[in-house]
Amino acid sequence: MVSLTDPRRAAETTSGARQSSLRASNLSLVARTVCASPEPISRASVAKRTSMTRSTASRLADDLVAAGLLDELERAGTTGPGRPATPLVAGSGVAALGLQVNAGFLAARVVSLRGDVIGEHIEVDDLVGSPPVPTLERLAAIARDVLDGMPSGVRLVGGGLALPGVVSADTGTLLLAPNLGWADLRPVEHLPGDLLPEGAGVLRVGNEADLAARTVAEQTPGRPGPVRDFVYLSGEIGVGGAVVLGGEVMTGQHGWAGEIGHVTVDPDGPACPCGSTGCLERYAGRHAILDAAGMDRDSTAADLVSAVASGDAGAAKALDRAARALGIAVAGVLNVLDIPAVVLGGHLGQIADLLRPELERQLRTRVLSARWAEPTIVPAPVDPAPGATGAAMHELSSVIGTPVPWLTTTSAS
Repeated sequence: MVSLTDPRRAAETTSGARQSSLRASNLSLVARTVCASPEPISRASVAKRTSMTRSTASRLADDLVAAGLLDELERAGTTGPGRPATPLVAGSGVAALGLQVNAGFLAARVVSLRGDVIGEHIEVDDLVGSPPVPTLERLAAIARDVLDGMPSGVRLVGGGLALPGVVSADTGTLLLAPNLGWADLRPVEHLPGDLLPEGAGVLRVGNEADLAARTVAEQTPGRPGPVRDFVYLSGEIGVGGAVVLGGEVMTGQHGWAGEIGHVTVDPDGPACPCGSTGCLERYAGRHAILDAAGMDRDSTAADLVSAVASGDAGAAKALDRAARALGIAVAGVLNVLDIPAVVLGGHLGQIADLLRPELERQLRTRVLSARWAEPTIVPAPVDPAPGATGAAMHELSSVIGTPVPWLTTTSAS
């Protein structure tokens, strides 16, 4: 008989834990390698890129295929000897729900592990000062409609909610959303507990700009985007912000980093709903630009472009004012953090070409290192609800990083 304190039992337990940990790590490595590849990849190529043996890589890939986290494509033809390789890609039947509340819209979107949007609904509305509980109930109804319309066989592995304000991700609490007029709110308490199917976890809450920045840092879940280090500006009625280093959002000690929209560009400027004065969003937010241009707040970015093209001096002046404010705020961030790129999202991305001349001039003047490495300005990919997309991608990236809970087989590597 072996006692619980027998060193042989302890050694066996330690060895088993190490094997389990090694298998979990290797499964993640295989999943990340396949998802990061811009082209379908064979098991042999996975083995080569991960330095695993072919048999180990193949067994792990089989487990991931059985769980639906990876898919096999039709074998390619070959002109040489041997069987053609079976290409592997991210699973099309695994998806996550992304939700977003913005001052100008509600959005629900289902995104697959391949990055495809397989269901969405976006409802445009003025939600400034809206009551939180009825608004979240509307969002839940939209989400249910989208989930009810999902293709059969799709497995939901999680969900996230993007909010425009200061969010405590650890507790899921929205501390303050100045433009919504919301504060000290736990959204999940006002959303149905069965919104996500059993086994899909809880709905995670995050900052809208942090999550939207993921759509730039990653082309699809697990696949790096072309820009890996950048300052992201999310332009809507307000201006959100995020700093991304090595493809990861820098959240700060409490998760509140990146509030560039509330950087003061003029202490004597207009009052901001956040309680300060002269914040960036009072100059570069969508309503702020349209008001300064003398245009109706329902005007689109295309209307603004047309106004400038037709010689509207008021519109041109409003854009220069916004670009100057952006330059002042962003230059301070670049001087402190040495970031090489500025990504403009939301309405700022749609008018990036109009903002670029004055913004570049401001950055050349104000960024100390600009003479050696001038910052680049990049418009974000067009997406009407990037926070919702990023919220879904965040959940999917978690699955890629920790696939073991989602396996349907128990085979060992």
